[in-house]
Amino acid sequence: MTTAFVLSGGGSLGAVQVGMLQALAARGIEPDLLVGTSAGAMNAAWLAVHGTATDSLAGLEGVWTRLRRSDVFPLEIRTALRGLLGQAPAVTSSERLRALVAGHAGGARLEDALVPTHLVTADLITGQNVTLSSGPLVAAVLASAAIPGVFPPVVLADDQLGDRYLVDGGVAHRTGLAEAVDLGATLIYVLPAGSACALPAPPSSALGTALHALTLLIEQRQARDVAALAGVASLKVLPPLCPLRVSAADFSHGAELVHRARQASLRWIDSGDIDLPAPERFLSTHRHVGRRVGSDHGPRAA
Repeated sequence: MTTAFVLSGGGSLGAVQVGMLQALAARGIEPDLLVGTSAGAMNAAWLAVHGTATDSLAGLEGVWTRLRRSDVFPLEIRTALRGLLGQAPAVTSSERLRALVAGHAGGARLEDALVPTHLVTADLITGQNVTLSSGPLVAAVLASAAIPGVFPPVVLADDQLGDRYLVDGGVAHRTGLAEAVDLGATLIYVLPAGSACALPAPPSSALGTALHALTLLIEQRQARDVAALAGVASLKVLPPLCPLRVSAADFSHGAELVHRARQASLRWIDSGDIDLPAPERFLSTHRHVGRRVGSDHGPRAA
């Protein structure tokens, strides 16, 4: 049996996956391979370099606890204006994100990962999935997290196809689940970052709106692939936090998200509900109206 952890994108909600990883490790569940996309690619890259031991996951928690939006999405007026005026392909530089990843990964390469790691991107021209399993780790993370229009695409030279312009894997047709199956996984733990299902109002910024929309897109595609691949591999979907009112662009709640996800995931695993049928329903889009938000309420309604 080959066990894969699939980590999806979700902006600041990537902190949720740290709590999930800690819960899985606490119950002795380890991956044979990792598939990461966008924020999930950042988490997978950490595991590729530092492993899945308790100390490593504590270090990853520390990264998300200290992380702030300016560390990932710096506001640079000149860069934003060049993007808006058609003089650049994005409104934000990826240099801060590059420095963040390089600070923890150095010159690591994917093929040398402690746990085989595969990062999902999309070809900007065709929309096709491009899974990176070798090459510089930092460049692969930047490609997987290159939200179109926000970050510039990453150019990958291909001997047969020429230059390929790679962007966030969250916009690709297939999610990381399909990649995990293609890579031979027979048991797949799905670690969704989730979406802010209990926002009191729509995001007030362009970045917040874009990230929130992307998280909704990712969840819908995950739900589709979980349903489609149920007969191909054994799928175990960890519960997204619900209700959740933290925007995917708000990086000030890292410690809270890690803690909530760890406790919710431990309860989920220990209850045995992780093996409930039709787990795709836990990824269903929904909203909360007139309901007190605070604690996690288990699986989402269908």
